[in-house]
Amino acid sequence: MRRRSFLGLSAALSALAVAGRPMAAAETFEITMTPDEWRARLTPEQYAVLREEDTEAPFTSPLELEKREGTFACAGCALPLFSSARKFDSGTGWPSFWEPLPGAVGTRADWGILGRRTEVHCARCGGHLGHVFSDGPEPTGKRYCMNGLAMVFQPA
Repeated sequence: MRRRSFLGLSAALSALAVAGRPMAAAETFEITMTPDEWRARLTPEQYAVLREEDTEAPFTSPLELEKREGTFACAGCALPLFSSARKFDSGTGWPSFWEPLPGAVGTRADWGILGRRTEVHCARCGGHLGHVFSDGPEPTGKRYCMNGLAMVFQPA
């Protein structure tokens, strides 16, 4: 099985394992809203990803192909998350970065059908962004595999 196919299958299975799971209640964030307030602010697809930890289908986000200079920000609260200078083509079908901006993201353990992964969320609003893996390029060796629906692009 090719890596791309395996990663797509893995993401689909993981999405099934966490579909509809609410955000962790133990954490608090600078920006908090009720589910109805988030629904009014986000598209249904963005809400599913950011607030219910859904995963968008691979190769569907225009942000995966975004090559301009700029910043990728949280679609929920506009916090700058990643610089385009840290973006790379991972071949997985999702926008991937080797490093977030300082203080922009938080992480927590995410247990799913494939075992333990590390979930990445916005440090300001807690919105689910994706996952980080240890198979990225130097200098960090990290691959921040993000949902394009969770972000907006701000050109430089």
